Amino acid sequence: MDAKLAVIGLGSIGSMALWQASRLSDSVVGFEAATPAHGRSAVGGDTRLFRMIYLGRPEYYPIIERSRGLWAELEAETGQDILTRTGGLSIGTANGNYINSLLETTRVNGAEHSVLSREELAERYPQHNLRPDDCAVYDPRAGVLRTDRAVSAAVAAAQANGATVLQNTPVDSITETEHGVVVTSGARTWTFEKVIIASGGWSRRLMPDHLKAVTETHRIVLTWFIAQDGTQFSPENFPAFSRWYEDRSMYGAPAVDGVTVKASVDGPLAGRARATPDPDAVPRELTREEIEKVTEIVTDFFPGLIPTIARSDAFPDLFTEDRHPLVGWLDEHSRIYCATGFSGKGFKMATGYGHIAAHEALGKQTIDGLDFVRPDRFKTR
Repeated sequence: MDAKLAVIGLGSIGSMALWQASRLSDSVVGFEAATPAHGRSAVGGDTRLFRMIYLGRPEYYPIIERSRGLWAELEAETGQDILTRTGGLSIGTANGNYINSLLETTRVNGAEHSVLSREELAERYPQHNLRPDDCAVYDPRAGVLRTDRAVSAAVAAAQANGATVLQNTPVDSITETEHGVVVTSGARTWTFEKVIIASGGWSRRLMPDHLKAVTETHRIVLTWFIAQDGTQFSPENFPAFSRWYEDRSMYGAPAVDGVTVKASVDGPLAGRARATPDPDAVPRELTREEIEKVTEIVTDFFPGLIPTIARSDAFPDLFTEDRHPLVGWLDEHSRIYCATGFSGKGFKMATGYGHIAAHEALGKQTIDGLDFVRPDRFKTR
């Protein structure tokens, strides 16, 4: 037996699972096909939004709460500034579906928030070009996560705790045996008591057929624009945001470099994520349609941004059929644990998911209330 636990993929979730596992055991190995925080993984793109007010199932809220505390622990442990506290705005039509759904979620989970009228929103945040019936839900604990810094810090912390990291070691297969799980990379093999699959868009090749059938690797496009006045869009003056209006939606982050604002189309109506068969060959260049769409929305939403794309990129992530992740054992007798399929929305909760995966895979704790993310929900289909 080479170690108690292997974590395959050291990206958004795998890096955090490795860090958390290294706190629980001195017998942990991480496999990374390239290098941690490399630019072609779902970690790419500089920043991700952190929000306590989350559209969807209230069951996510305890994971977000746990994640918020763990981001602070990772910062304290590594000395890195990872979460910039900016607050967050969710902008939409007053009494519309988007705002009402957010408020219903906050009613259930008790998330701290306030509602800003159009007048209050215009006075505080004039960067947004508002419609007469707009309002916003303000999240005082929201912010922006620095993705590559977060992943690098988590991997370094895990190594400092005694974890082994194997870089440039792509995993070809994993096989359960009577005695453990055999991991193969090229001509080399290792045997572990348990294995966590956390390789994002590359996870399908390691998954059983019934999970391959309900997952797809998607291409996620990110875009950035230059601010005419960088101070207006600084983290101190411009909260992270998400905005929906009819068939237009966008989310973004302030100018963490003082100049460049992330503003990217979001949601199924905008066609943000598209299936791509090969995570190693995700088209990085935007199509003419994508350029026209994001430029049109930015021109409408933000008169203070120069309406030409300053930078763009595309990254792979694994999407599930129901858009909820796969977190848990393949089945009740398996030694293989999934922490993948986060469908483009996992980074804000990466530390929380890493905590769950590490504790459950090492047999330290079983977390209740997660039936909606367990892989076996697809097994009887």
